[in-house]
Amino acid sequence: MCFGYIRFSLYTRRGDKGETSLYGPQRVPKDSPRVEAYGTIDELNSYIGVILADCRGSMTTKSLKAVQRMLFVAGADLATESTVTGTTRVTSDDTRRVEKMTDEALSRLPTLRNFVLPGGSRLASEIHFARAICRRAERRVVAASKSERINPELVPFLNRLSSYLFNLARLANARSHKKEETWKA
Repeated sequence: MCFGYIRFSLYTRRGDKGETSLYGPQRVPKDSPRVEAYGTIDELNSYIGVILADCRGSMTTKSLKAVQRMLFVAGADLATESTVTGTTRVTSDDTRRVEKMTDEALSRLPTLRNFVLPGGSRLASEIHFARAICRRAERRVVAASKSERINPELVPFLNRLSSYLFNLARLANARSHKKEETWKA
């Protein structure tokens, strides 16, 4: 691949034996809890890219692009050893930003009085799927934090993000005039 005058290969062969490097000198197995966690965040970020490929609403597009940028920081945070300083990390400001985004979505929605089934419009269904991936990422970060030193702000950040995605899905249904189906036992 060539960019300007710099030519480089996109493969190094360093991971051929099942290990990868963190940002720092440490190498870890590719199935380590930390790699599972940032891999799931990458999956979530990629799926949001799929949503954005079909998304038409400027508010939804803008907010999901902001989410993608925050998820990139979250993935980099997990891929960076805790001893490395001077790197960008997820902070409580990021969590508060997601809370404000959630409050904005909630202000445009009726009060939820029942559980709702994921679905409705295509966009809402895709956002619900992203929410489920986000919950898995949260579980992976919790698992990684049991054996490694992980930024403690990542769990609240992902927890709030999944709530935001839930409410964004509801908002997508409201905007497309799709009635939410309530869950009944």
